[in-house]
Amino acid sequence: MGDVAMTVPVLRALSEQHPDLKITVLTRAFFKPFFQDLKNVEVYSADLKGKHKGVFGLYTLSKELKTLKFDAVADLHNVLRSKILKFFFSGKKVVQLDKGRAEKKDLTSGKLFQQLKTTHQRYADVFEAIGYSVDLSNPTFPKQKKLAAKLESFIINKEFKTIGIAPFAAHKSKMYPLKQMEDVIAQLSKKYNIVLFGGGEEEIEVLNQFETKHNNISSIAGKLSLDEELDLISNLDGMLAMDSGNAHLAAMLGKKVITIWGVTHPFAGFAPYNQQSDYTLVANREKFPLIPTSVYGNKFPEEYENAAGSVSTEGVVAKVASVISKN
Repeated sequence: MGDVAMTVPVLRALSEQHPDLKITVLTRAFFKPFFQDLKNVEVYSADLKGKHKGVFGLYTLSKELKTLKFDAVADLHNVLRSKILKFFFSGKKVVQLDKGRAEKKDLTSGKLFQQLKTTHQRYADVFEAIGYSVDLSNPTFPKQKKLAAKLESFIINKEFKTIGIAPFAAHKSKMYPLKQMEDVIAQLSKKYNIVLFGGGEEEIEVLNQFETKHNNISSIAGKLSLDEELDLISNLDGMLAMDSGNAHLAAMLGKKVITIWGVTHPFAGFAPYNQQSDYTLVANREKFPLIPTSVYGNKFPEEYENAAGSVSTEGVVAKVASVISKN
């Protein structure tokens, strides 16, 4: 989800800077709401568990796509499926994303420790190679959505600013320890509305407990469609998240995003779009010198699992308050 969300601000810039260009995004139907506000952008849904499953399914998909009479293909994923599609598109210009695997390997092995090219710029480079330059330096964002009554009900105190908090990530090593996160939530809820984001039975249970124990807190986990979640995010004053998809959802909508990092690091290029570098709160590398241990957080020494906890709760609360006060 995060990878798809990161394409949105790049496609917005591309469509605005090249208004005569017709863009078709091939992605899962679930992600279609991400692109609803983009001009000259349509979504073609891939049914990867049904008619487009496997090699023969991808061949069927390639025949369907050829009816669109496209001139070039920007492969922003560069995985096995997209490589197979590339084979079926012989004769068409196809440019694949350079993921910078060698640089990232050097970063996670300790050979270098410096900022690598951002994923957003890597996406822009693909379009540059096709022949369409993209300037990401002056971004625009969609207007704030008007909230339906159902969504307004999640904002408890209308006199307070509203912060989204997404405590979870794909790997525990990328998460702020939940006990510390609850302390952060408890402190922030005294001055702000808190909207909690997450999904899945375990996450829903944890977030519901937070909602019950503290004031000015609403959990939306399992209660809203993706469209509704995006509408609610567009009305936030800021988002606190891990190195995770929710951070990128908020960033693509132009929100201020504070992120907490565990065994991964923003130097790998996955920081949310258009955020100041001091909005990233990284684990203490004096205590955990091997960070980043991996690009995705799936590889780490056992004693590094809670590295994000080296960021103090006081530091998190202070950073959130500082960022929100700028709005």
